[in-house]
Amino acid sequence: MKTPNSGPHGLVADQDGNIWFTAISGGYVGKLNPRNGEIAEYRPPAGEEIDPHTPVFDHNGILWFTNQETNYIGRLDPKTGKTALVTSPTPHAVPYGIVILPNNIPIFCEFGTNKLGRIDPSTMRISEYTLPAAGTRPRRIALAPDGTIYYTDFARGYLGHFDPSSGRLLKEWPSPGGAQSEPYGIAITNDGKVWYSESGVKPNAVVRFDPQSETFSTKTIPSGGGVVRNMWRLPTGSYI
Repeated sequence: MKTPNSGPHGLVADQDGNIWFTAISGGYVGKLNPRNGEIAEYRPPAGEEIDPHTPVFDHNGILWFTNQETNYIGRLDPKTGKTALVTSPTPHAVPYGIVILPNNIPIFCEFGTNKLGRIDPSTMRISEYTLPAAGTRPRRIALAPDGTIYYTDFARGYLGHFDPSSGRLLKEWPSPGGAQSEPYGIAITNDGKVWYSESGVKPNAVVRFDPQSETFSTKTIPSGGGVVRNMWRLPTGSYI
């Protein structure tokens, strides 16, 4: 890193193969050109303090990123380098995991409360959805092939299924590891199977959920895991 103690936290590749990362400690979004090792840094033009957390590209190539403690959702246009920020309506919402819906709308977890949020990509207006259980704390989120989403409820030890089109919780299931299993990283393969980690069990475990049969399978991570915070589907769509 050009800036000491940048704390690169999340990363995502663009269509040209550049690696964009969130410098959660350095307060900027960075771009690494892996061909020559050059790093560019992008900060808010007004000098706002940010702690970028999870980045994701929308269908138009715009980079969206959550900011955990500063409570922002950020938008960065790679063509201009311009950054825009909007604050979550809920104080201390702790914006965390984020995905892009098929209609190009970002939807994100508010880990500090029992809510999910969505943001209008044109106006940057945020709408929130309150989940039924007050103790719910959605941390990571994944998009299913049918356009619905699944999220890991870290605090209660649940897996949740949410329909963004209707704005309602479809169903939730207790994770096999129990109330203290702390479900965390999550991804969905092309066949619709939901995969996520249980970070609260020792050693960590990977869980597979079949939405059709509503059954779980658990596999212990041989090395122990040490808190699996994120998961990603490979370009083939079949492996995690």
